[in-house]
Amino acid sequence: MAKMGQQSWLYNNAIYINASGTAVGPMEADGPLSSFFDQTYDELHCNQDNWELAERQLMKDAIHACLQKAGKDHSEMDLFLAGDLLNQNVTANYVAKELGIPFLCMFGACSTSMETLATGASLIDGGFAEQVIAAVSSHNATAERQFRYPTEYGGQKPKTATFTVTGSGAALLSKRKSNIRIESATIGRVMDYGTKDPFDMGSAMAPAAYDTIKTHFQDMGRSPQDYDLIATGDLSAVGTPIVRDMLKEDGFDVEEVHNDCGLMIYHSDQPVFSGGSGCACSAVVTYGKLLDELVAGRYKKILVVATGALMSPTMVQQKESIPAIAHGVVLVREEGM
Repeated sequence: MAKMGQQSWLYNNAIYINASGTAVGPMEADGPLSSFFDQTYDELHCNQDNWELAERQLMKDAIHACLQKAGKDHSEMDLFLAGDLLNQNVTANYVAKELGIPFLCMFGACSTSMETLATGASLIDGGFAEQVIAAVSSHNATAERQFRYPTEYGGQKPKTATFTVTGSGAALLSKRKSNIRIESATIGRVMDYGTKDPFDMGSAMAPAAYDTIKTHFQDMGRSPQDYDLIATGDLSAVGTPIVRDMLKEDGFDVEEVHNDCGLMIYHSDQPVFSGGSGCACSAVVTYGKLLDELVAGRYKKILVVATGALMSPTMVQQKESIPAIAHGVVLVREEGM
């Protein structure tokens, strides 16, 4: 692996996504991307007794779908990289306990999808693993209860609020050639522009997305025109115009190629406030729709920048501002496959 510029990695070996799996809840199943998901549920409990077990089931479903597509068993995996939004990453930890795969637990809030993908590719590139599963999850009811108010409370929210995606996404990485190659990654810095409102994640995370995308262009000597799509993770209708304006001020006009996973996953008339958020937001959109678009040849090169707000309820109650981070991964369609 070669370091490019200040914060980017270029993989020396060809690292591929061999398969992916997705599982989602009812709101996501009713959205415009429903046909791209492997498993859908029509109620939030996902046939389980509580919300936490439901989220755990979603991650297991995504991993199972991924391995089934690849024709692999979990016992063949060298590493499992995973994370979620709950305290101590309990979803990932308990799934790892059942799988029995050597496990690295990771947390970057909603940026964890690309954090696990970039790290997994790096470990394969360095010869430390041959086959890696990267997975993340989130659940609307578990996240709302932890970070804001339980849904049963019925608290009112402003239009700037986002709606945590209920779902999970998983990917199998190796050097075995497939249609989709992981070309490079840009590791983000923690950015804090002083936002304190937990009901406005878009404004908090936009500066982190801006910094990572700008740095990626500089490190790799590229421009927006080098990509068919630049997808941010969950900036929503609030953060999307902010990141576009910030980049445009620095000479990078991304409007023609940029979209946000939090805007893609739901219909505009669904009751999701300003759009989707959560670890699963970028994961299920990327591992569902975006990979399919690459395989079909509609995209040849995309940059996925997952964004995460690194807050906790305690920090919010203590009136601290909300720091954020964003990690980017470049996915390329391999010709001749």
